[in-house]
Amino acid sequence: MQLVCLDLEGVLVPEIWIEFASRTGIPALARTTRDEPDYDKLMKYRLDLLKTHKLGLPDIQKVIAEMGPMAGARDFLDALRRDYQAIILSDTFYEFAMPLMAQLNMPVLFCHKLEADADGFLVNYHLRMPNQKKEAVQRFKELQFNVIAAGDSYNDTAMLAEAHAGILFHPPQNVIDEFPQFPVTMNYAELRAEIDKAAQR
Repeated sequence: MQLVCLDLEGVLVPEIWIEFASRTGIPALARTTRDEPDYDKLMKYRLDLLKTHKLGLPDIQKVIAEMGPMAGARDFLDALRRDYQAIILSDTFYEFAMPLMAQLNMPVLFCHKLEADADGFLVNYHLRMPNQKKEAVQRFKELQFNVIAAGDSYNDTAMLAEAHAGILFHPPQNVIDEFPQFPVTMNYAELRAEIDKAAQR
């Protein structure tokens, strides 16, 4: 049985924090792991910023719901799910992603969880587990799935390496240079062709 694991941000939807920063006019929220590699430090910085600007979970979800998936993402995913089992493995949070999942016809999503207080302000985050993308692929392989994985960024490469076949989708040049073992696709037609090719091997 073939199973396709896809990253979410940069593959099916825009980078949520960057888009959110631009829509709220708070450029400091666009800070990512490229600027601050310590994820715990970065998340605490983001939560403090949200509190300072009095942005609660309902405000954030409203902005995210207006973003929408990337052009062509829904059609690509609908067609993919007709022929393969598909699961989205992401480092985002359910509370952020669910408005976008509804626009993608509710695919299966494995990600992390946020904690809000009674007033709707975010107070903490909880990772499902460290390296959950890679760990999930490992477990799927133990369940006898043939796993094909696709992602766009550095934090997807462990998942791609663990899968039977890993594919880069519209990655930055530094990732292409550092991981020449993965085929590079730049649009959904190319990604689908590469998935089909991997499935036939």
